[in-house]
Order: sequence, then C-alpha cells, then structure tokens
Amino acid sequence: MRTILAGLVLCSAIVGAATASEPSPEMIARGEALVVAGDCAGCHTADPAKPFAGGTRIDTPFGAIFTPNLTPDRDTGIGAWTDADFTRALRYGTAPDGSLYYPAFPYPYFTRMTKDDTLAIRAYLATLPPVVSRNKPPELRWPFGYRGLMRAWNYLYFKPGLFEPDQGKSTEWNRGGYLVTGLGHCGACHTPKNYFGADKDALALSGNDIGGWFAPRLDGAARSGLKSWSVEDVAEYLQSGRNARSHADGPMAEVIVGSTSKMSDADVRAMAVYLKSLPAARREPIVTPPDDAEMKAGQAVYARLCIACHEADGSGAPRIYPPLPGNALLQSVNPSSTLRIMLDGAHTVTTPRAPNTGEMPGYAKQLSDEQIAAVTNYIRNSWGNAAPLVTPAQVAKARKQEP
Repeated sequence: MRTILAGLVLCSAIVGAATASEPSPEMIARGEALVVAGDCAGCHTADPAKPFAGGTRIDTPFGAIFTPNLTPDRDTGIGAWTDADFTRALRYGTAPDGSLYYPAFPYPYFTRMTKDDTLAIRAYLATLPPVVSRNKPPELRWPFGYRGLMRAWNYLYFKPGLFEPDQGKSTEWNRGGYLVTGLGHCGACHTPKNYFGADKDALALSGNDIGGWFAPRLDGAARSGLKSWSVEDVAEYLQSGRNARSHADGPMAEVIVGSTSKMSDADVRAMAVYLKSLPAARREPIVTPPDDAEMKAGQAVYARLCIACHEADGSGAPRIYPPLPGNALLQSVNPSSTLRIMLDGAHTVTTPRAPNTGEMPGYAKQLSDEQIAAVTNYIRNSWGNAAPLVTPAQVAKARKQEP
C-alpha cells in the first residue's frame, strides 16, 4: 500500500511539474499579439495556405535571402529548438548550430526585446500546425555567401542589449520606443544604410530607398517628415492605412494590413507618441523650383488627368483621395514612391477601420517619361510644396523596376 501511495505521489509531482512548465493561455495570447506587432507573418509566409512556413524571397543589395520555417515541425522548422536556441536566434542572430544569420533577419532590432516577450513569442509559435518546408539557401553574390563574414559585421555594427527605458519619459513613450526600435523594427525600412547594409544610426528613421519605393521620414522634418502630423494622425494612419493627410501604398500598406491595424489601440498610440517626439535627424535640402515651362507642362497634364479627383487646389477628398498640399511623402527627397504610384497606380488599402476602397489608375502607358516628370514636379512644387526636381531619366529608371 505504501508503495502504491508513493507511486501516486511521485506521478502527481511529475504531472504537476509538466503542467507548470507549459505556457499559460495568457502567455500564448501575448505571444500572438507580439508576433502581430513584429509582422512576422509578413516575411515568413510565402504561401498563405502555409502561414509561417517561410520561403519568402527577400532581395537585398547583396543578393537574395529566403525566410526560414517558423512552424514547430521538428525536422524543417523550429520544433526541436530549446528556449535558449530561440532566444539566441532572435536576440543575437545565432542559429542553434552556431552559424550566424544575415541582418535581413532583424536581430539587431530584436536584441532589444525582453526575455519574457521572446519566450511568449516562442510559446505562440509552438501552437501553430507544423508544416514540412525545407529552408532554401541564400543566393548571395561572392563573397557575401560566406557566413563567417558576419562575425566581422557583428563586431562593427551589432550592438546587443535590451531596450533601456528613459526614466524622464512617460510609460507610454517608453512602450512606443520599445515597439518602434525593437519588435516593430521600423528602422529596417525607414533608416538609411551604409555600404555594408548597416543602419546609419545618426540618421535613424530619416527615410530609405527600399525595393523601388521610398520608406519616408518618420522624424520631425517639417516638409517630408511628421512635424505637421498630430499623434492622432499617426495613430489613425497605422490603424486604418489612411488619414486626412496621406494614404498607405506599397510595402507600408502590407505592414498596416498584416500588423499595425491588428495591434491594440494602446500600443499604436504609444508608437505614435514616440515617433512624434523625434527631432529631424538631418536638414531638408534647399530646393530650386522648376522653371515656368516645366510647371506649365505639368499643370497641363494635371488638369487633364488628375483634377477630377484631386481638385484644382490639390485638396482631394481626405481619406478617399489624399490631399497633395503639405503631403510629406510627396515632398520626399527621393521620389521613388511617387513615381511608382504615377506609373502603376494606387489601390487604397482596406482595413476594418476603413473598409471602403479607392483606386488611382497608372499612367505608364499613357504618359511619356517627360510628361510624368513634369506632372510630378508640378505636384511636388505647387500649393506651398517644395521638393527636388525629377528628371525623365529617373522616370525611365523607375519604369524598368519591378512594381
């Protein structure tokens, strides 16, 4: 009898220990929210029928990288990883076998995450259906395919360490900073890079060319940044994909649909509060206005094709047709996004908060390089706007890029 009782006590202890080690529903739910905030699915889902199974091609200046499988398949995913393996990968860019990841995986941002948040993400990923999907090797130009080079890159450019709260700022500001500079990895797109693909820290969030688009300034620049936006403007844009000042398109539209529109109101507002506090990282250029002939040529195209929706004064219909006066993206030094829209058109992103659709036709076939340059210069330098001139050669180059 004593042996039976001892066995029952021992079994109970083992079961209790196993139960205690299992993630709670609250931890899994928090992990899911963090995965959404990090837009993990955006990069790690090539096939919508196989979420998080990887395979997405990411083109870099050094060649292509394919995202790995994050499902709990033990052979091709992360099912056999330990918590320590996952933490080391996420926060230090080191795989379980000791090899180093390339910074297309944004571990230089994720290093700022807390251990609790890291393990919550792992807990959520462990609940996904396992998918057999073997990771594809990178297609990088010589010599960038040698992962050993990453040791030198990390030595020069990787600064591991948690996000350090500013005790002089509010809890909301610090939460926003944690999300923007860490999990949200906003600088991966919006911060300019050096020759080796590392962030230019002194120019953080001051805009960057990415995949034929220009990720605009998120700092306090007057013309092309967020100085004229309110906290409410920023939050509305992140939650709905549009506000009274601008509409999202291109890669940012994908981020809003897959990530920020699904985040909590408190977290989105915290990000807005943090972004609105940033000073301009660099001066905006002195602009030479287009000559009269260029402005007249652009105005003629505008009157024929644009005025019906955007009005003669460029005011448009806020949240339906974006206004052009004071438009920050329109006045960016780099006109890539504007040219992409002029050539290919635009589709208003739809979200639960803004379900109505809208569309602008593309004019790649209808207008010449000279005409697109002229109308682009006109809208970038009318109604108080000021932006550097666009040349027909820039339009021709944009035509050749994949939309």
